[in-house]
Amino acid sequence: MTAAPTPKPETLAAFEAAKGFMPVNEGLALHAAAIEAGALGLPLLEVGTYCGRSTILLADAARAAGTVVVTVDHHRGSEEQQPGWEYHDPTVVDPEVGLMDTLPTFRRTLHKAGLEDHVIAVVGRSPQVAKVWGGEVGLVFVDGGHTDEHASNDYEGWAPHVAVGGLLVIHDVFPDPVDEWTGQAPYRVYLRALASGAFSEISVTDSLRVLRRTGAGI
Repeated sequence: MTAAPTPKPETLAAFEAAKGFMPVNEGLALHAAAIEAGALGLPLLEVGTYCGRSTILLADAARAAGTVVVTVDHHRGSEEQQPGWEYHDPTVVDPEVGLMDTLPTFRRTLHKAGLEDHVIAVVGRSPQVAKVWGGEVGLVFVDGGHTDEHASNDYEGWAPHVAVGGLLVIHDVFPDPVDEWTGQAPYRVYLRALASGAFSEISVTDSLRVLRRTGAGI
């Protein structure tokens, strides 16, 4: 089996320089999944943009496949990124309104990486966007809010749009509660996807799980 192309050094450097939390090994696994899914000729979709760290690798894969990444985020930050929490970054707070706004940083991230032409940024809440989304996608990357409510909404809204043969990628899957840092909602969504009978696991890289859609039943 031929190995998936790896990102160019400059792309990987842009990924490492961007704000975000995904480690390199998980990023490379995401990129490989996106390269594979890109062969379907369908858009790739990301739930949870933040400042664009993972978007860089998805966009690089989309560029290679001749497709695009659609990335969905309200850009006000998830629960653990709010003031008083460990992952809060005051540099992405809009001083005029006093709320987080990661959209300007995200746009600068894409510009520096030279990938703006390969990304469609949708600013909105995932369940609302999913309700008006009309087509199939080759990949859904779930990396949004980490409460059960938000993770479940992301799965329920977007998993049905994954084409048969396409991939569902879930980040921050921690089977052992000792290892988790924002709750085990992504793990429960991962178990739910497997139990549906519509997905089968094809790879594990630390907290990143890649599942292939093999049928209906979501």
